[in-house]
Amino acid sequence: MLLARDKAFAQFLTDEIKEERKIQKHKALPTVSGGWELELHGTEARLRRRIAGERITVTFNINNSIPPAVDDEGPEEQKPDEQEEPDITSTPNFVVEVVKDDTKQTLVLDCHYPEDEVGHEGEEESDIFTIREVSFQPTGESDWKDTNYTLNTDSLDWALYDHLMDFLADRGVDNTFADELIELSTALEHQEYIKFLEDLKSFVKCQ
Repeated sequence: MLLARDKAFAQFLTDEIKEERKIQKHKALPTVSGGWELELHGTEARLRRRIAGERITVTFNINNSIPPAVDDEGPEEQKPDEQEEPDITSTPNFVVEVVKDDTKQTLVLDCHYPEDEVGHEGEEESDIFTIREVSFQPTGESDWKDTNYTLNTDSLDWALYDHLMDFLADRGVDNTFADELIELSTALEHQEYIKFLEDLKSFVKCQ
């Protein structure tokens, strides 16, 4: 027998799911241009492509990928009934792995979206993502070694950093890719959120 609060909770979830489905922008996940193939493992996604003699894999996870909401307006600038819900955008960290067919090492670049760069469409020359760390890892091993040297880009020479960004761009990881990854990740996050609400509703109603 369901408790009265559980019934109210289940009804709330039913209404919430309906509202989320109304605002769902993508019924099917959007594709990423450039010949990338999508592979999903729950909340983890992998994008793969091949170019001459190389395999490129981009991995990201939608968990904890939505930055906290920031209220830029003062309380008196808008009335409560005039305020609109901000668009929720998923900006996950992502890892780029580049494997050359004739080597036993994988070049790994850990990238992220700085909060102050996302959404600045007018700044065409500004990169909307940055490289945070770079390392080599043995090809074919799922567990990376902490003992391998990792290059942190905070104090890196800018000429070397620019070459690394060009290296990624030549392999299809550029601003266009980063924008499309945000669109894909946002759609996947919303899809998983709706599924979570449905699972939660079923769990609450289970007797």
